[in-house]
Amino acid sequence: MRIALHTGKGGVGKTTISAATAIACAAGGARTLLVSTDPAHSIADVLGTPVSGDPTPVMGVPGLWAAQVDTRGRFEQSWSHIRDYLVGVLAARGMAEVQAEELVVLPGAEEIVALLELRRLAASGDFDSIVVDCAPTGETLRLLALPETIGFYAQRLLGAPQRVLRSIAASFTGMPGGPSATVRDAVGELLSDLMAARALLADPEITGVRLVLTPERMVVAEARRLFTALSLHGFAVEAVTVNRLLPRGVGGDFLRRQRESQREAMVQVEESFQGLPIHRVRQKPEEPIGVEQLSELATDIFGSVDPLAVAPPGPAIEVSGSDGWYRLSLPLPLVQRGDIALSRSGADLVVTVGDVRRRIALPSVLQRCTTEGANFEAGRLIIDFAADPALWPAALTSGLTGAALAGAG
Repeated sequence: MRIALHTGKGGVGKTTISAATAIACAAGGARTLLVSTDPAHSIADVLGTPVSGDPTPVMGVPGLWAAQVDTRGRFEQSWSHIRDYLVGVLAARGMAEVQAEELVVLPGAEEIVALLELRRLAASGDFDSIVVDCAPTGETLRLLALPETIGFYAQRLLGAPQRVLRSIAASFTGMPGGPSATVRDAVGELLSDLMAARALLADPEITGVRLVLTPERMVVAEARRLFTALSLHGFAVEAVTVNRLLPRGVGGDFLRRQRESQREAMVQVEESFQGLPIHRVRQKPEEPIGVEQLSELATDIFGSVDPLAVAPPGPAIEVSGSDGWYRLSLPLPLVQRGDIALSRSGADLVVTVGDVRRRIALPSVLQRCTTEGANFEAGRLIIDFAADPALWPAALTSGLTGAALAGAG
């Protein structure tokens, strides 16, 4: 099973590239699903065929199915207990039922449903490859970071005594006793499913992110920021597609200047994404619409190469060391030292790059250490830790080996 998530700035052609990639996968013999998690679905327009919330065979491409996530329908189908409870909460606060019905789609519900749909489709066993047309960059980052964010707050809430939770719920909702056991079970199942979806999408052996961009300075700058943010959150970026490159030989002063601008942007692309496959897609005379034109585009991009073939992923978070000195490293490309802020919060390490923040749960051996400093080596953030004498007696510290470290946490 392979999952390829395509994302990029709005308007760069990620839906077209996603569709061409899916067609190439199917042409290679893989049972392939093209699915849209973008609220503004457009794969039906690109394919030139109707697409529903359930996988539908794409005429003219054996082995290819297409679907677009139906957020509201899936939410009501799967979590009616939570929905009914929320309607009751709003009604208890004096809101009319019709208004309450309109407000019970939770913030982040679209992202939640999209994540769980991807997990369900991957677990079905019906497909060898799933090609995902994601929302533009900001929405994709929220989508992928959501399970970890929800899990952090849920752990702290669910770890509190039930009587405290009931008291909080009653004061907030105006309903004595708080949510029923059925509602609590539904929330618990939802959280469990979200963390399973996070594990699936963060596994580089299964899932990779593909950045789609055009050779323009602002677009490249946004792709660079997204590359850094995805790496910080532990998601593997496995390829870059540069779309709408002007072909050689097209005349005119206007086009000549535009090609020069694109050449300058491509220098930055090649410097920024060294080591990643970079697919170059020439501008077509007309927008590729329909299976025939998309098949031609797929051949132009991939030729006879497996479209989902990638190099073995590099390590994500690594912990090493012994004898009281340890290191944690994680990939963090395209970042300067002054862009990063580090802090400790309980058992977590908090890494902030610009306006993106991630809480990393430290293994138990590092929880008993102090943070001694940080540095960069070959695109990785290296953080040094030293055993805290107050938490780790010197006799134990000196006897700790790398083997013991590997078994800690």
